[in-house]
Parts: sequence; structure tokens; C-alpha cells
Amino acid sequence: MRIGDAAAAAGTTPRALRFYEERGLLPPPRRTATGQREYGPDEVTRVRVIRELLALGLTVEDLRSIADRIGLLVENPQRRCGRPDSDVPDSGVVDRRLAALDAEIDRLSRLRVRLALHTNRQQ
Repeated sequence: MRIGDAAAAAGTTPRALRFYEERGLLPPPRRTATGQREYGPDEVTRVRVIRELLALGLTVEDLRSIADRIGLLVENPQRRCGRPDSDVPDSGVVDRRLAALDAEIDRLSRLRVRLALHTNRQQ
């Protein structure tokens, strides 16, 4: 299928597919004789996995660091990242992202307290 159809099937845009390809998250697709990108069901599934991981709070840079492992989630969508019983060593990406999120929550909580005190709104 062409890029527009593949993007629609994955719930995204052709621009996003090109971006994922440029960033190394999506391998370069096959090309037609006229140079147009052609995608199959595996690529569409990979894009869906990428979008799900991004929706969970991982960044494109996080995914770049584990791009070689995204295929494992395509092969087995039930696989969980970094499970102790996994046969794949943990890259630490999830732990680093969780730590970053915790730090941001802490920063925002402190900021909220300061603003509430400054404006006499204690809730």
C-alpha cells in the first residue's frame, strides 16, 4: 500500500511515516519502480506500536535508542518492556522516562504550592 493508505491504516499521517523513517524508527520501505514508498502490514503494525509507545510518554529519542527492539513488540504485542522474566536485557529507557516524569510531577507540585500560597488558594 502507498504511504497515504498506510498512514491512514496506522492512524497517522504520511508526514509522520516519513519522520519515523528519518529518525530510524521505521526502516526504509520498499520502493516502486517510480520511487514511491510501499508499505505492508508489518510496517503498519510497527507504526501502531511506535504511536502506542509515544502515547505512553516515551519520546522519539527514547525510541531511537531502542529502535532495534521495536520489532519485538511487533512480533509479540503482549510483550512488556523490561520485564524481569524477559529474555531481552533491559535498556533502562522506561526507568529513565519514569524518573523524568516523577521529577516533572515533583517540580509541578512544588510550583503549584508556591502559586497557591502566593494567591491564597490552598486547595
